[in-house]
Amino acid sequence: MRPKRAAARKAIAAIEEPTTNGVTAAPAKAAPKKAAATKKAPAAAKSTTTKTAAKTKAVTKPATKKTAAPKTTAAKKEPATKPAKKPAAKANTAVKRKATEEPEVKNAKRSKSESAEAEVGGAVKAPTKARKIAQPKAKKPRVKGPAINSAPTAPLNVYVFGEGSAGELGLGSAKGQIEVKRPRLNPLLDADKVGVVSAAVGGMHTAVLTKNNEIKTWGVNDQGALGRDTNWDGFRYWRQPTRIYPTNVDMTGLEDLIFTQVACTDSATFALTDEGQVYGWGTFRSNEGIFGFDPTTLIQPRPTLIPSLKKITKLATGANHVLALSSTGAVWAWGSGQQNQLGRRVLERFIKNALVPTKVGVPSKMVNVGCGSYHSFAIHENGDVYAWGLNSFGETGVPADVEEGGESDVHQATVVEALRPFGKIVCIEGGAHHTIAVTDRGELLGWGRLDGYQLGLDIKSLPKESIVYDASNNPRILKVPTQIPGIDAVACSAGSDHGIAVSKEGKAYAWGFSTTYQTGLGTDEDVEVATWIDNTAVRGKKLVWSGCGGQFSVLAGLAEPQTNGLTNGVH
Repeated sequence: MRPKRAAARKAIAAIEEPTTNGVTAAPAKAAPKKAAATKKAPAAAKSTTTKTAAKTKAVTKPATKKTAAPKTTAAKKEPATKPAKKPAAKANTAVKRKATEEPEVKNAKRSKSESAEAEVGGAVKAPTKARKIAQPKAKKPRVKGPAINSAPTAPLNVYVFGEGSAGELGLGSAKGQIEVKRPRLNPLLDADKVGVVSAAVGGMHTAVLTKNNEIKTWGVNDQGALGRDTNWDGFRYWRQPTRIYPTNVDMTGLEDLIFTQVACTDSATFALTDEGQVYGWGTFRSNEGIFGFDPTTLIQPRPTLIPSLKKITKLATGANHVLALSSTGAVWAWGSGQQNQLGRRVLERFIKNALVPTKVGVPSKMVNVGCGSYHSFAIHENGDVYAWGLNSFGETGVPADVEEGGESDVHQATVVEALRPFGKIVCIEGGAHHTIAVTDRGELLGWGRLDGYQLGLDIKSLPKESIVYDASNNPRILKVPTQIPGIDAVACSAGSDHGIAVSKEGKAYAWGFSTTYQTGLGTDEDVEVATWIDNTAVRGKKLVWSGCGGQFSVLAGLAEPQTNGLTNGVH
């Protein structure tokens, strides 16, 4: 038994070599020389090894623990208080594998990397891959593109009037805000403290852009048009007059963007950035109800990027559709297209495709766009105006058989020949069934439906050949664009059945349906001809912009007197 025991001790000694820097000094090279003797007496070696390990427990504890490094015990750095028997058993297993020359593949790979680290005198480290995974990746900063748009800079005073029962006027807890008969300065939008520089009006909500690059909204939020949470009072929108305030849109994560324009449909809001990107929130509605924000989203409660739109320079909105003008002069349209306001047919089985921005079939080099509730316009650099959409009252300006009550919609972009005798159109907007426009010569034009005084014209003075009469021989439609006299205009806006124009001298004129005082003239009777809006709030002020909602209106004027007659870039 002594020769065999001596051979076993030599085998153990070959494994239990001294270590350097916590790494076993090349144990793999000694194993082949002892292979023959160890192979003949495996059982004896196993028995003797166990006894020897027990006798030399105190001496071999550090060495046997480090010997297990090929099994990654060194990398894991087990506590020193762990019993020595487990490392001894692992060492014995290692002896058997080396003796039979059958090392594990995964151990071989690990020992290769560990040996490489040992050559430079370092302790065995965790694999490099594990260290990379443990390190958090830094968020890449957004790469800002070139600016192609700029926001107006002059602060504006905001005046409101009309129906305010759903918070459309944004007067907060002010008394008498349910029905405001004449323009009232909104004190919550102080020109010095808030500094509104641009505004837009939807059917029952309003959005403004401030000098500090904030977007504030107020009014109805039942389909997310305000871009923020208003559920705190138990309503989908702010009904309570004492709880309606112009408040910031939730732009979390988008703080580094610079906005240059806001635009509103009946149930959605859109914002344009200086780089030409478009963000939006809310939803579109169709004849059947809520249609959706995009093909996969019914209601978008927070601002989101519309990724397919790039290098956009202007937005125009109807009741439930949007036009976007690009820097190359192309026009994109999306939203509800049931009245052909998108300039393309959308099959019923692919109806959601209408929610995808798609190019309109107009020539390149368009320089401006405008919308009615259900019809659209694009203006070419040569002055031609293209129109498409609903035309049941001749609101596109394209001749149609409106007298017979047949199909009259304009399915594709068509030049409005009747506008060529006038100056170049610089502003064009439409209501439900009428349109008004301003030329670069200051001409204020109107056409379409007029039986509710939507055009601000003295109907009795109009040529009969220009009018379509109903069955009772009452004037119903003005077929051709006609100038509204007495106003040197620079801007205009249209509600469903009323309109407002702003003159070069900074005065506002209103006409049309006035049941909820949306004309600002202090009367609930319809106003036939364009009439100057004059009261103490706006008298002597330089008004530069107007916006018409469904049952209310908004005016904006320079906080300091200006004499250049320009609109200060207000959209």
